[in-house]
Amino acid sequence: MMPVRRGSTPQTNNSFPPIMLPPKRVKIFQSRLLNWYDSNKRDMPWRNNRDPYRILVSEFMLQQTQVKTVIPYFNKWMKSFPTAKKLAVASESNVLKHWEGLGYYSRARNLLKSAIQIQRDYAGKVPDSLEEIIKLPGVGRYTAGAVLSIAYDKNVPVLDGNVKRVLSRLMLLKENGSNQKSETRLWNTMESLLPEKGCGTFNQAFMELGATVCLPNNPFCEDCPLKNFCKAQQSGKQELFPPPKTAIKISRIQVSAGVIFKKGYVYIQKRKAKGLMGGLWEFPGGKIESGETEEECLRREIKEELNINIRIGKKIMTHRHSYTRFRVTLHVFQCQLHSGKLSPTACDDWKWVKPEELVQFPFPAANVKIIKFLNKNAK
Repeated sequence: MMPVRRGSTPQTNNSFPPIMLPPKRVKIFQSRLLNWYDSNKRDMPWRNNRDPYRILVSEFMLQQTQVKTVIPYFNKWMKSFPTAKKLAVASESNVLKHWEGLGYYSRARNLLKSAIQIQRDYAGKVPDSLEEIIKLPGVGRYTAGAVLSIAYDKNVPVLDGNVKRVLSRLMLLKENGSNQKSETRLWNTMESLLPEKGCGTFNQAFMELGATVCLPNNPFCEDCPLKNFCKAQQSGKQELFPPPKTAIKISRIQVSAGVIFKKGYVYIQKRKAKGLMGGLWEFPGGKIESGETEEECLRREIKEELNINIRIGKKIMTHRHSYTRFRVTLHVFQCQLHSGKLSPTACDDWKWVKPEELVQFPFPAANVKIIKFLNKNAK
């Protein structure tokens, strides 16, 4: 369970003791950071008030996504789903459409599930205790800490990538959160620095420092309010902390996809709910196997998935798209239905739609570019 301070909340796990500053130094540390934040914090729409639902939405969106990317999505989201009650009655398709292009779509589905649970079990109010908020789908230790501290001023720490980097440099911690011991020590160290009051502001200040000053490369150490506390800066070892994690192996995949036309309509299909990018719509196709041409792959995939034969026309585009663990090169062809009775087997739903109707459906980012191309050339 997440260590939280004071009162009836759980205490720090002493099996992995934090690296602590002397009490007098902690007060100075807190004051300098908060004064800096008050003068330098960025203007973000979820900072306008402490509405727990707004903060919950922002934290879901900010997971593995930069602030500048999130802001327009957040503003659009809040116009459509201003409350948990409003979100709870929305269709999954509508929710995914609002999330389209933001990536990691499981976040959107979990946010919808959380809203339903908040409405059903908590009368539309985001829970204000660790024991309850952690029950929400997609809410882990970090998101719980962010919402509880920022919205409810609970004395709980947060630990995201920015905070880990700042802590590691401040105290020359060879910790990067790559194992349970490392993660626990970072949580405990962050907890030891929390002020008695205003933990939400303190947590945001810490994250802001990592996002704007204590950067992964070429940090602005001279502008840092904590430079007199920072052991990495004093020893010139900023670039060595935190130590790098094991690099993720990136796979490269070649894929053929077909935009199949029939009497002015286009075929689309809905990906299986439990698979990668589940619930999103797509144009059919698949991975090019060894020895296959792009066209041979497309004919095979369409026959296997839809039980039809197609005529392959001109190549519409070659599009490259990056995901966390793989890079996709997508070869897209315009096609016509030739023969066979359509019988899709690899999707949850399928439709024939007019090209101008494609914008109504949520698609993966790579497919969105195909739609833009089709709409542009249809005019």
